[in-house]
Amino acid sequence: MTSRTKGKTAMEVGSDGVAIVTIINPPVNSLSFDVLDNLKSNYEEALSRNDVKAIVITGAKGKFSGGFDISGFGEVQKGTRKEPKVGYLSIDILTDLFEAARKPSVAAIDGLALGGGLELAMACHARISTPGTQLGLPELQLGVIPGFGGTQRLPRLVGLTKALEMILTSKPVKAEEGHSLGLVDTVVPPAELLNAARRWALDIAERRKPWVCSVSKTDKLPPLGEAREILKFAKEQTRKQAPNLKHPLMCLEAVEVGIVSGPRAGLEKEAQVGSQVVNLDTTKSLIHVFFSQRGTTKVPGVTDRGLVPRKIKKVAIIGGGLMGSGIATALILSNYTVILKEVDDKFLEAGIGRVKANLQSRVKKGRMSQEKFEKTMSLLKGSLDYESFRDVDMVIEAVIENISLKQQIFSELEKYCPQHCILASNTSTIDLNKIGERTKSQDRIIGAHFFSPAHVMPLLEIVRTNHTSPQVIVDLLDVGKKIKKTPVVVGNCTGFAVNRMMFFPYTQAAMFLAERGTDPYLIDRAVSKFGMPMGPFRLCDLIGFGVAVATATQFVENFPERTYKSMIIPLMQEDKRAGEAPRKGFYLYDDKRKAKPDPEIKKYIEKARSVSGVNIDSKLEKLSEKEIIEMTLFPVVNEACRVFEEGIAVKAADLDIAGIMGMGFPPYRGGIMFWADSIGSKYIHSKLDEWSKTYGDFFKPCAFLAERGSKGAPLSAPLEQARSRL
Repeated sequence: MTSRTKGKTAMEVGSDGVAIVTIINPPVNSLSFDVLDNLKSNYEEALSRNDVKAIVITGAKGKFSGGFDISGFGEVQKGTRKEPKVGYLSIDILTDLFEAARKPSVAAIDGLALGGGLELAMACHARISTPGTQLGLPELQLGVIPGFGGTQRLPRLVGLTKALEMILTSKPVKAEEGHSLGLVDTVVPPAELLNAARRWALDIAERRKPWVCSVSKTDKLPPLGEAREILKFAKEQTRKQAPNLKHPLMCLEAVEVGIVSGPRAGLEKEAQVGSQVVNLDTTKSLIHVFFSQRGTTKVPGVTDRGLVPRKIKKVAIIGGGLMGSGIATALILSNYTVILKEVDDKFLEAGIGRVKANLQSRVKKGRMSQEKFEKTMSLLKGSLDYESFRDVDMVIEAVIENISLKQQIFSELEKYCPQHCILASNTSTIDLNKIGERTKSQDRIIGAHFFSPAHVMPLLEIVRTNHTSPQVIVDLLDVGKKIKKTPVVVGNCTGFAVNRMMFFPYTQAAMFLAERGTDPYLIDRAVSKFGMPMGPFRLCDLIGFGVAVATATQFVENFPERTYKSMIIPLMQEDKRAGEAPRKGFYLYDDKRKAKPDPEIKKYIEKARSVSGVNIDSKLEKLSEKEIIEMTLFPVVNEACRVFEEGIAVKAADLDIAGIMGMGFPPYRGGIMFWADSIGSKYIHSKLDEWSKTYGDFFKPCAFLAERGSKGAPLSAPLEQARSRL
């Protein structure tokens, strides 16, 4: 056994002459540089030993390998590890040592083989898998490309079209589909995996089964002309769907070179491209997001206390509207028993109907069987009173944003719920201390802020007050994980993190520009081109003007000194415009909800301009796309700095993840704080300072940003670290 600091492998030679090499690097047996060094040593030893006839590679504890350990990039960048020469791993080791070996190897795959894990398996001469195992190449979503030969071997094993689909979408296939595609040779039960792999390896060695080098296969590749057409179409689609990303196109270049000029040239191109993409800004951003997302569950003073999550079995939800029904859907999909409470039969029936429709959508798409649908729906029960709350472990209030109504509900909950029950609110803007001020249970009150649609959107904003017990936070973090959400713990304030830093300043900046002459549709186009899922005006339509005004009112009341009050939406509401739902907002909507600009919007902007007493500004009337992005998103950075300085977020990276998953900030830009640091605090501060002198306090840089901007210190640096630089 070889032991290293970051993972290891173990080799054991059986009496049958098969060397079993096991990857050991929990939790997913990632391929660190140490593991790869060990694997190379194991192979060299196995090839030199006369008592070894064949090799089987497997992973410890039911997982083959989750892929290359991307923290290895950080080791190279920090200089703690020498960068391997281009092609060392993919060509020298996996191709020339493993695949070209004079002794056959078989991959015994259990649980998952993703990224470099699948690429390692494809370099073996056969692959045997257990049922349900995940097989895929998700590298593009991390900003890198399959760099261990995946761009060459996958098309040769499953065909070009399917390989491109798997690579470009980063979606894995299960072992059963992998078998039908030719990616794995057979599927066996877990208890039989190693023995089946041993026999298969010996059968290859003794020529009873074919000795297949994946990289040399050609039978699944289409004729050259057809292959070029397929690749041309893939490039066109990629440019259309990911216009701001270079690495997917660079990946397709490597695939194409292999098909046109042969696998060796393809491997060399892949190695060359792989060494280039790690230096792209988008790659650095996506790797930052990868690690930041995994860091959101680490909360100092909470998750480092050894607390074990309590078992949450039964959850009650108050309110069966869009949010309540979406939350109920998310919970029953993860096998929680749910009680949905409404005020009368009509509303209750509608709420349960929404949950049913959410699940039926899955059945129609083939993602859920009818039997599973019925079993999942059986976990949901309706109620018109609180009697059934006497044995619930958690309640999530999801009624309209009305403080007095929420206060009344929380007072009632104390009377009926058991002492251990978590009392959560899905409020998106209201201070939790106000919601719970009439209760005596301050320690178990917490915010569980989902984003709409709640069963689809990946973020769960967990809002703690100064009184919320660490145990309750740990419990909700565990629930978030189980319902497949990314939980971010934030402090209690108006709008919390996402709405306060993203929605409020983002939409207000857009209204400010529109009133002063910037075309609202040009603003939306520029912001969408930047990478946001939609511009601020389209977003207001989507959420509805009622919600937009209600949330904006909270900001106006709590932060009057830096609020821009626009009359555009109230004036539109007077004419019964309300957004996408009634098909008339800033855009007009057809039967398929397709949006088109409405020329009439100009009259509302002109009227709002006269009410506010502002004039068209010739500079703002002719803004470039870059200037539009800066004037809409620098106020977001400014508010994010306030949120960070106030301790609402534990670390800047949490704000990055919250903005990406809650508001759709483009992940390939790394999140709002990461993106701001790529521009520089000095520049952002200078622009906000300039605008505030011209246009007022809405743009005034906060003290935190002014302090860091004056010295060019990173905005995302921890508070103590930044101060030491100043």
